[in-house]
Amino acid sequence: MRLLNLAIFHVSSSLSGQKNLLSTVFSNIGRRMSSEVEKARTSVQTQGPTIFSKIINKEIPADIIYEDDDCLAFRDINPQAPTHFLVIPKKQIPTLDSASSEHEKLLGHLMLVCSQVAQKEGLASGYRVVVNNGPDGAQSVYHLHLHVLGGRQMQWPPG
Repeated sequence: MRLLNLAIFHVSSSLSGQKNLLSTVFSNIGRRMSSEVEKARTSVQTQGPTIFSKIINKEIPADIIYEDDDCLAFRDINPQAPTHFLVIPKKQIPTLDSASSEHEKLLGHLMLVCSQVAQKEGLASGYRVVVNNGPDGAQSVYHLHLHVLGGRQMQWPPG
């Protein structure tokens, strides 16, 4: 009986440690997400160049994984999934709401690039495409961009 009690104590202690680890992981994720939301709430939409404009112009480095005449894709510097990259138009469109019918072909092209790069990145079993729009949508950079996240089971609801 004493051996059984020791075994139960060991399992209980191990589970307690795992709960603490999970609690720390989820707490850090929550802080990271809340800081991103806070950054979005304090971001100001300006007409000047954005960090993405600087990436397009090769003024700052990025891990670019796709580029053509109209757009480019690069890995997110703060990934929220095992695979997380952004697809951006080279033409600066601040928000999805500011896109017009003149951007129709470009918007479709961005979606196709998401799919092509996702396949190249090995996301055949699925991925999520996200567009944050405006302060309540947690948009922190006012240059339209599509997040592609994959490499793990996505959860629902997302936000």
